[in-house]
Amino acid sequence: MEAPNPTAGWERVGDRFYRKTQLYTAVFDQDLDLDNYIVAGAPYGGAVAICRDETRIVTYRPNQSAKPSIDIYSCAGKLLKSITWDKGSVKGLGWSEDEGLLVVSYDGTVRCYYDLQGEFTQFSLGREAEDFGVHSCRFYDHGMVALLTNNALVSVSSYDEPRPKLLATPPEGEIHSWTIISPSCTLSRSVEVLLSIGKTIYVVDATDCEDRFLDIGPFSLISASPNGKFAALYAADGKTHVITSDFQDRLSEYDSKSQITPKYLQWCGNDAVVIAWEDEVNLVGPNSAVASFVYEGRVHVIADHDGVRLLTNDVCDFVQKVPEVTDEVFRYGTESPASVLLDAVEQLENQSPKADDNIQLIRPNLVEAVDTCVAAAGHEFTVHWQKQLLKAASFGKSVLDIYNSDDFVDMCETLRVLNAVRYYEIGLPLSYEQYQRLTPEGLIQRLINRHEYLLALKVAGYLHLPTDRIYVHWASAKVRTGAEDDSTICRLVVEKLAGKPGISFETIARAAYDEGRGRLATELLNHEPRAGRQVPLLLSMEEDEIALDKAIESGDSDLIFFVLLHMKKKLPLAAFFRVINTRPAASALVESSALLEGDNTLLKDFYYQDDRRVDGAGVFIREALKQPDARTSGDKLALAAKLLSDSREHNFELLALKEAATLLRMQEALDRDLTDSFKGLSVNETLYKLIHLGYSNKAKKIQSEFKVPEKVAWWIRLRALVAKRDWHEIEEIAKTRKSPIGWEATLVSQPSSSRSAPTSSPARPSPCTRSAACA
Repeated sequence: MEAPNPTAGWERVGDRFYRKTQLYTAVFDQDLDLDNYIVAGAPYGGAVAICRDETRIVTYRPNQSAKPSIDIYSCAGKLLKSITWDKGSVKGLGWSEDEGLLVVSYDGTVRCYYDLQGEFTQFSLGREAEDFGVHSCRFYDHGMVALLTNNALVSVSSYDEPRPKLLATPPEGEIHSWTIISPSCTLSRSVEVLLSIGKTIYVVDATDCEDRFLDIGPFSLISASPNGKFAALYAADGKTHVITSDFQDRLSEYDSKSQITPKYLQWCGNDAVVIAWEDEVNLVGPNSAVASFVYEGRVHVIADHDGVRLLTNDVCDFVQKVPEVTDEVFRYGTESPASVLLDAVEQLENQSPKADDNIQLIRPNLVEAVDTCVAAAGHEFTVHWQKQLLKAASFGKSVLDIYNSDDFVDMCETLRVLNAVRYYEIGLPLSYEQYQRLTPEGLIQRLINRHEYLLALKVAGYLHLPTDRIYVHWASAKVRTGAEDDSTICRLVVEKLAGKPGISFETIARAAYDEGRGRLATELLNHEPRAGRQVPLLLSMEEDEIALDKAIESGDSDLIFFVLLHMKKKLPLAAFFRVINTRPAASALVESSALLEGDNTLLKDFYYQDDRRVDGAGVFIREALKQPDARTSGDKLALAAKLLSDSREHNFELLALKEAATLLRMQEALDRDLTDSFKGLSVNETLYKLIHLGYSNKAKKIQSEFKVPEKVAWWIRLRALVAKRDWHEIEEIAKTRKSPIGWEATLVSQPSSSRSAPTSSPARPSPCTRSAACA
């Protein structure tokens, strides 16, 4: 079968050519009347969602389900998913850039079906949407704007973290039509809304509503170009006006001479406007140049970045501006080097000597010709012409002495991938430009969402991309839908993923848990090597003790502490202590943390349940030392003593605590009776201060109460008397009593007195007397 002429579908629109490429035929069943459906297509050749248009009367069919549904098809007409809809009237149907289906109900409920399999997240557009209802919606790559019945505009800038916000209030009046300009195309980096009210256009953003002072409205349809630089306005008189988006310049005007309002007004790239009625499509270019396409049956227009898809029951076509490299190679009458090179390879196949003549003719421009043929091959949908252009490029580079073949090799790989996903069973008719925008990773994600795992693995392997997320998605789908028992599924998944790098069993286990298969989730988590991934899911599954054991096995103190905090908030304190008692690492971490943070309440409870009396008493002692008054400190010490009172092993500690309590009481009495403060002093320091102040009798009482040894008491007395320079008292002591610490002859001169210090010559003077006396 001879390949069609590559220019067969070309149409001249002004000074440029546009081409219509037939992608698929026999798309939908003839029983499905697209005239009665709302149709929305995802970008980058993505899926098509249809739901019944409630404004149209539909013939009753006995075999047709009465329940409303939203059906998702590929561009080739393969049913991917049928979603039962139970939220009332659909007021918005659109797609995000990553092929998430957005469905908006009248009451402002928004569902985002993120994987083409019926799984969704849901949010509300707010109280005002609930009160007044949604009139219509417009969508862009990662956000949307809803027009309410009271003319208010609600914007959502992210589907992942939806925070609905009201835009500036538009003026009163009927809104004939409206559209949006994506934030990526505006100077303010926020969405802008174009509203047709009266004869003019208003531009609304988050803060302002500005009148553009047009006088050619009202406009029944408005559309903004993909790059946001131009706007097309379809007026009630049938004229289409193309202006710049800042409304400073009117670029063209086209009169359709139609009394019927078209169904669609869309942009074909950034250079032409598509106007579609029921079965006729007009492609309008600069200077009002136009090309027409007529179809049998209702046609729906799905705009993309570089063209439009035209969808009917019978066919799915793609209309785009002919790429420059394609025009350079195939345009009738062209004599470009690339065209001559393509002709040369045809001559070579026919064994004609003209092939060499053609090569010699373009020899100076041969590198340019090869590059053009490679680039043109990427833009072709027909395999025959892809091969011919690549043959031409291969022939040309074989003649060259030096040529970098990287682009040629990359293009061969790219075309193999594109042809595989364009196949009707897959139904992803990506153009080369769309593929560049989508990226190979994005394409693999779309294949994963369609459960085309085998093709996704082949594409990833061919392009040298990681395959872990493909396996993980397959396993997650398996645990959700598998009919086998938990052990069988776990074995199948583990055997399939054994030895595969980068596999996250935590993701698979979470899918099992979300499906209500907790035992399977626990079994799968045992194969997750990273404790940091195991623990959060185990905690959410309420497997707290297993999570704690996994954290301890990991040796990560932060992870252990994270689990302990979670358990402490969740469990009664006694149950919490029972859990950590058998785990020394956890107990040590709780104790050290409480010590660092000064959480004495937790420490006392912890030591009490572990029967660590001395450590518990230590907590009370530390508290006693921090108390502002002696009475409270004494109470704390009494509590510490009570802890130790039942044990014979701690008699010394118990005695020390009782003495400390006695000292506090006596110091409190001294503070009341004397002018100085004795708070915080030891027994020896208290004795010293009393003697220094001249209260010898009180000092003797302290000495007697605490059984201070005689030698110690004499040393304290001597230091205090020397410090206060009370030489007379020292002399009297030396005369009346024998010193237990001994004396050494010392001459101490007194500037205010002629008396000499007393002397005595004990048999064995203390070796420390000199230094003590002279202190």
